[in-house]
Amino acid sequence: MLKKLVLILLLPTIYSTAFAQEITQTIRGVIIDAELRTPLPGANVVLISDTTKLVGTTTDENGRFRLEDVPIGRHSIKVMFLGFKERVLSNIIVTSGKEVLLNVELEDAFVMMGPIEITATKKGEVLNEMATVSARAFTVEETDRYAGSRGDPARMASNFAGVGGSDDSRNDIVVRGNSPLGILYRVEGVDIPNPNHFAIPGSGGGPLSVLNNKTLANSDFFTGAFPAEFGNSIAGVFDLRLRNGNNEKHEFTGQFGFLGTELMAEGPIAKEKRSSYLVAYRYSTLSLFQAIGIDIGTTAVPKYQDLSFQLNFPGKGGSSIAVFGIGGKSDIDILISEQEVAERDIYGDQDRDQYFNTQMGVLGVNYTKPLNASTLLRFTVAGTHENQQSEHLLVHRRIGADNLFVVDSLTPQHWYNYTTNKAVGSFHMHKRINQQNLLKVGVISELLMFDFLDSNYNRGLSRFEVRWDNNDQAALLQPYVQLKRKFSENVTLTIGLHSQYFSLNQSISAIEPRAGIRWNFAPAQTLSIGAGLHSQTQPYYIYFYRIQNTFGEMVQHNRDIGFTKSRHLVIAYDNALSSNLRMKVEGYHQWLTEVPIEITPSSFSTVNQGAGFERFFPDSLINDGLGENFGVEFTLEKFFSRKYFIMVTGSLFEARYRGSDGIVRDTDFNGNWIANFLAAREFSLGEKSAITIGAKITTAGGKRYSPVDRTASDLINDIVFVDQDRNSLQFDDYFRADLKLNYRINAKKVTHEIALDLVNVSNTQNVLKLTYAPDLFDPNTNPVREEYQLGFLPIFYYKIDF
Repeated sequence: MLKKLVLILLLPTIYSTAFAQEITQTIRGVIIDAELRTPLPGANVVLISDTTKLVGTTTDENGRFRLEDVPIGRHSIKVMFLGFKERVLSNIIVTSGKEVLLNVELEDAFVMMGPIEITATKKGEVLNEMATVSARAFTVEETDRYAGSRGDPARMASNFAGVGGSDDSRNDIVVRGNSPLGILYRVEGVDIPNPNHFAIPGSGGGPLSVLNNKTLANSDFFTGAFPAEFGNSIAGVFDLRLRNGNNEKHEFTGQFGFLGTELMAEGPIAKEKRSSYLVAYRYSTLSLFQAIGIDIGTTAVPKYQDLSFQLNFPGKGGSSIAVFGIGGKSDIDILISEQEVAERDIYGDQDRDQYFNTQMGVLGVNYTKPLNASTLLRFTVAGTHENQQSEHLLVHRRIGADNLFVVDSLTPQHWYNYTTNKAVGSFHMHKRINQQNLLKVGVISELLMFDFLDSNYNRGLSRFEVRWDNNDQAALLQPYVQLKRKFSENVTLTIGLHSQYFSLNQSISAIEPRAGIRWNFAPAQTLSIGAGLHSQTQPYYIYFYRIQNTFGEMVQHNRDIGFTKSRHLVIAYDNALSSNLRMKVEGYHQWLTEVPIEITPSSFSTVNQGAGFERFFPDSLINDGLGENFGVEFTLEKFFSRKYFIMVTGSLFEARYRGSDGIVRDTDFNGNWIANFLAAREFSLGEKSAITIGAKITTAGGKRYSPVDRTASDLINDIVFVDQDRNSLQFDDYFRADLKLNYRINAKKVTHEIALDLVNVSNTQNVLKLTYAPDLFDPNTNPVREEYQLGFLPIFYYKIDF
């Protein structure tokens, strides 16, 4: 197989040499004020190529610039404007297939009396002007650059310090020991449902992202102490932005690979009005690769499709209207009844057929309007939708005379249908009071509509029980205010207040203070401190779960549980060792209070939920649980220059909690340490093509687990753990090595890209969990087995831009 792929990689080189003339492309875009989003006319834009050639221009009255006849390859652009910090954009990949469109944001420089000194923005600095610590800007290229990331923002973020994955088959991320439930996804200012295919209710991830990185603009990722505009999250925030399409010419992308067949188109709607469209569609092709024997962790055929789009309509005076949407649907049938022999399946149980499908969608409209040179308004209205359906049929089978499974019968076991719809209204205003002070105020209001149905067959009582039957509504209101004050060019203070109210149970967190200060005490060194109080609702379906009380009535016993609350404290040291080398160290402490735990003494706590493919069904809960996460993180990053990059990240941490039995334990996500090493090198193959070789090594402390109660497990034919000894054991350390090969060929007006991402290239068997799976062929075999994560997984794609 590899020999054939090498031949495929080499053949386009012959094709590309047929074009002898120099291939060029256009770089254009707009320069805007990062704080007020207004255009900056007269800014200087200089292209710095790999040679001594310098090309420059200035922006027009609308802040637009254009650089034509730029040779293909990697370039850097320097942007300068009086009174603003100079900015250098490095590693801009110029290809023949598409124009390069840039939206460059410049930060206002502090200027008082005396000579003007303009300082450069550091690489990797966050886009949000209110962030001071635990924040990282990431580019679309990074979601493709890192080996093993699969174009997924969540998997890409797992390479950052303090962030780790929970399961190779899913993109759940654990931020500083927190549950994936604490992650917030925001797109264009709207908090969205879990943006993943096959997403289980109450989880923060899934096997495959609905988000298409080809439609994303540069975005931010926060790992703690985030600004006041972000609420309903205690762990981390993805603040994602969608890019606009090309407003001058129509361009197209086609891609075929392991994760799907994709088509994308962008171009002008009305050239004279500079309006544009961008739309991308993907359909699954996993069945093709499964047919040739590639192990994806299941013998079932996952089916999925997703769509992303943005329509942009510029108006007068710098205003604009954008219509955006993201949606996806997926389904899978895991049919144990069709198996004649036991087969590996890490997504389902081994005693039942499962039919599972999901949907999610977001549709919204943004309106942005500068009122004057110092004030910007932004309104957003949107609707979101998520639905999960599942049906389980218990398989009764035996071993036939030919040692193959024979199915005797199928009986209904379980069914649920969850729908959550949401209407969102968001408003915020940026106001530059003066050169020292920037004010940002806003409010996010959500109307939530729930429709939850669920029934399960109780074998002990020989009857079906309805656990959910709800059609209800609730409002979530989040006002905020934040102020950024520059005391000098080297000292910046950000303070803010966030409030949160949930009408379902009258939960309120009236005052959540947030603060951060950044001190550039040396030309290349920064010390930052951030702190804040944060709160989060529980997974919505938990509020409506019913159990029978002592009077035989079915009651919603958890409807009144309040917010989980978290206090963050972060101290960070950042040193730009050179123009392309950065070191960062962060220490943090997080206190979790009012965590839901069971009233009956047990080890249960919601800090352990939110990963995997299972819902949870707690007894009566009370907000008396505690948790504590603390640690230190290290990052050494050599940004992409001279055709290579290196990034080393490491984290040492503790994540502990206390349940209602009063015992302090390790959380399910307390692996104690994570280390990543990433590198890539680009090799030019003539003037028109290049091959990039990237590698990633991840190692981490093993997953926590509990001793198994064999007697109880045998009784119910499912795994039961010893509750009092929860997480007292730990699997072996985790190790995974990934390798990525990327080959890019430029022809006239067309760019070809072929990539092969080899995940877990050493085929290391990392333990995922313990399962209860009796061997019908040998009843004396221990039914408790170790289930392994994904083994070697080759991910291939071919992409064409034209």
